[in-house]
Amino acid sequence: MTSSRCAACKQLRRRCPSNCIFLPYFPPNNPQRFSYVHKVYGASNVGKMLQQVQEHQRADVADSLYLEAYCRIKDPVYGCVGIVTLLHEEIYHVQCQLAKVQAQIDLLKAQAQVQGELQQQVV
Repeated sequence: MTSSRCAACKQLRRRCPSNCIFLPYFPPNNPQRFSYVHKVYGASNVGKMLQQVQEHQRADVADSLYLEAYCRIKDPVYGCVGIVTLLHEEIYHVQCQLAKVQAQIDLLKAQAQVQGELQQQVV
């Protein structure tokens, strides 16, 4: 057993072949990445999912599986949906603040225009 085994093969305590499906996406220096994915999906399912997509898509699949697994472990009920919901709420609050500031700007512009017209009438 060499030290170049991927995180998956290390955790599963098996030999890591040179063509290991996990090696490019679960490097040995980041064992937590595979650990999360393994806890949520299982190694066999992850391997099958990676094999079912074209090679140029596998990195995106591995990243997506990791993100969803990470979120699911941190928030078992909502997972990624919880984060999306929080971000939507934050966007809504910022949009409300922006609308208030825009209304204040419009009010100040209108007041300045009225003052300008009054000054012209006095002159």
